[in-house]
Amino acid sequence: MKYKLITFDLGDTFWDIAPVIIKAEKDTRAWLRKTVGEIEWGSMSDFMGIREDLIKVMPSLEWDIGLLRKEIYKQKLKNIITNESERNELINTAYSMFLEKRHEVIFYDGVCHAIEKLSKKYHLGILTNGNADIFKYDIGKFFDFSISSFDVQDNKPNKPHFESAKNKYENISYEEIIHIGDHQINDVYGAYQLGMKAIWFNNMNNEWDQSFDKPDEFSHWNDCTKLIEEIDER
Repeated sequence: MKYKLITFDLGDTFWDIAPVIIKAEKDTRAWLRKTVGEIEWGSMSDFMGIREDLIKVMPSLEWDIGLLRKEIYKQKLKNIITNESERNELINTAYSMFLEKRHEVIFYDGVCHAIEKLSKKYHLGILTNGNADIFKYDIGKFFDFSISSFDVQDNKPNKPHFESAKNKYENISYEEIIHIGDHQINDVYGAYQLGMKAIWFNNMNNEWDQSFDKPDEFSHWNDCTKLIEEIDER
């Protein structure tokens, strides 16, 4: 057996992230509206503008997305609730609601079966730029660890996620690690730069548009374990 550890991205790899975040955002905004009245949220470009402005002032918000969301709520509520203590309490409650809602995911078909099967042969871990907690789900029992951007104070494709995963084991090299994810840069390039094996989850049938070599890929989780078996026997 050539490989010992397999790491996985979460959003758009284990589940479709967009509808989850949209619903969580809508539900949280609806609760805030009932609590304090109408809030002017603006357009998506307005939202991105606020995000960029906040990151310029506090660069750590690039990887601390929980605090980033709280700071956005603060921007929207500062003229509605002037008492700082009350405002902070509301922000924390709203964020807790959002975080709970963003965990209401639907795993892609075949994920749970594939992970259970792979866990019998390999160490498994999670590398995510998001803030979903795999240990909130039953599937979490098959993983040794989960590393978020907050944990390493950086985002993929930068090296800290991958370095942290390797450093959890004394006897595993980068060449003995497979990373699986949907993002051509954050996942595939991130793994490549350290000599790890990358597998591209491509359920959207996207074209490969990078200058570096296209990795092995699969589009359905029912094909994952067979592909890894083939790769491990090469």
